[in-house]
Amino acid sequence: MRSPRLLAAVLLVVAFCLVSSASAEWTGKESTWNGYTRFDFTVDSRPAYVVVPKKAAEGNPWVWRARFPGFHAEADLLLLERGFHVAHIDTNDMLGSPRAMGHWDKFYDYMTDKGLSPKVALEGVSRGGLFVYGWAARHPDRVACIYADTPVCDFKSWPGGKGNGVGSAGSWQRLLEEYGFTEEQALAYDKNPIDNLAPIAAAKIPLMHIVSLNDVVVPPTENTFILAERYRKLGGTMEIIEVEEGTEKSQGHHFTHPDPKRVADFIESHAAKK
Repeated sequence: MRSPRLLAAVLLVVAFCLVSSASAEWTGKESTWNGYTRFDFTVDSRPAYVVVPKKAAEGNPWVWRARFPGFHAEADLLLLERGFHVAHIDTNDMLGSPRAMGHWDKFYDYMTDKGLSPKVALEGVSRGGLFVYGWAARHPDRVACIYADTPVCDFKSWPGGKGNGVGSAGSWQRLLEEYGFTEEQALAYDKNPIDNLAPIAAAKIPLMHIVSLNDVVVPPTENTFILAERYRKLGGTMEIIEVEEGTEKSQGHHFTHPDPKRVADFIESHAAKK
């Protein structure tokens, strides 16, 4: 007969394994998103949510979506099937500012306290690029990889419109207010994603972008292509998926995603526990 102490030790190990591999216990308003359970709650006074896989992959990997979290969600659905959680916190009009980064820090703490992986895959759409690169430069040790979709990599391009892009006067004024900048200070700012790549490269964080070659909202020549050249010079690795034409209605900024599986495979290869 096994001793009570040995049996207790075995049960403790089994319980620990079950807890560490299981999905967290989530609270909040429960709903359904594309066949998966979603929980809405508040973190640091901001609306937030998580979509939970039917069975969490080992290590509880997760994707953290920045702005426009429902756009081009095909890869997220593939990742949910593979056991990833998909999460978002609403810092919508903050344009990657220090205030937004403070909320992001609190959200990361909340999610990892729930048992999700300490290394997260970041996804940023359009102006979401300002968030994911700002936070990755701030915490490179917490980022597994970055995937960005037509991302803003220099706010002088968008919303500033100081290059060949159309810009957005209203969003530019919002950015100046959010950062507390004069126009001169904004134009001299040296922490845009294209300028702040050294900590990300030093951490060897792999990058993937998708861009549209006729995008005049966030022109890749002023954003992704500059970032890629600088990142590779720093020794970083980066893939770019190029789409020939975005829609006329979106001024080239939107398009049907050509290869969600490639994106899901990229994220899984870097963010899932091996």
